Amino acid sequence: MNKLTKIGISALAGSLIAVSAHAGSMSVTGSASLTFSNTDDQSAAAEGNGWTMGDSLTFAGSGEMDNGMTIAVSYELDGDAATSGNELDDHSMTLSSDAMGSITFAGHGGDGAMSAIDDKTPTAMEESWDVLAGASTPPNGLSGENMFKYVSPTMSGVTLTVGYLNASDAITDVSYMDYALAISPEMVEGLTVGFGQGETEATTGTVIDDQTMYATYAYGSLTVGYQVGESDGPAASDDIDFTAIGLSYAVTDDISVSYNTSTIDQASSANDQEATAIAASYTSGGITIKGTMHSSDNIGHAAASDLDAYEFNIGFAF
Repeated sequence: MNKLTKIGISALAGSLIAVSAHAGSMSVTGSASLTFSNTDDQSAAAEGNGWTMGDSLTFAGSGEMDNGMTIAVSYELDGDAATSGNELDDHSMTLSSDAMGSITFAGHGGDGAMSAIDDKTPTAMEESWDVLAGASTPPNGLSGENMFKYVSPTMSGVTLTVGYLNASDAITDVSYMDYALAISPEMVEGLTVGFGQGETEATTGTVIDDQTMYATYAYGSLTVGYQVGESDGPAASDDIDFTAIGLSYAVTDDISVSYNTSTIDQASSANDQEATAIAASYTSGGITIKGTMHSSDNIGHAAASDLDAYEFNIGFAF
């Protein structure tokens, strides 16, 4: 990260602190959500109680400033164990305008350009490699506390996203930046192609290059997608190749189904992780019902570690 870039980011951060907005409104959103999940763990480990209840409320507010820009803030309250018992979970503030785009500072729960596009294949619920306990994940860059993300206005179908994480001993001792481009060409309706790249140094002296590319195409009720990603680093365990294919179909305005498959190849292992998923969702008024079934071979690249899992969720918006 050069000094000019750091100075620019610091100046922008200072401007976010300095701005003030006219009195706006705050709203509270949430849902009554119930989830059941189960993994067929062939090691015979105890499954425990698979039922969980959503416990999230989101407080959001926004206001317009004298210069026409909008400032928005969001706070999520829940009992997420990831925040060590702190009821304040995801929280962020966003400064935006039609001409500038938007820049978000996420104190917690933010993501960079890469992590937002690690698997863009269409699905009715979860990615094929998700839900499965111990599964390897595709290349997704780096995310952490107190992260900036900039999203440009869309110009001629092109949108730029940039993520920036300042140096932090908790994540990495060097600053991190990644970027992603999404292109929806006007001459091909329904087509979106994207590319993302980042360089991670989570351990001093160990640089890992991440990149991913995807394409999705929607035609009527059918959407198909294809994605490839890779990580390259000094150790064989750092070299990962990811491939995913997915399709979703809107049976009606309320019902969608999907099929997804993925393969993750790690250079240090002879065993590729292969996963598939079938999902469906139904929405009627304020009720959403979703379900997904997953199957994987060589989970986490362990030989003969084959798992099946499923998850069911029903949510009532209010």
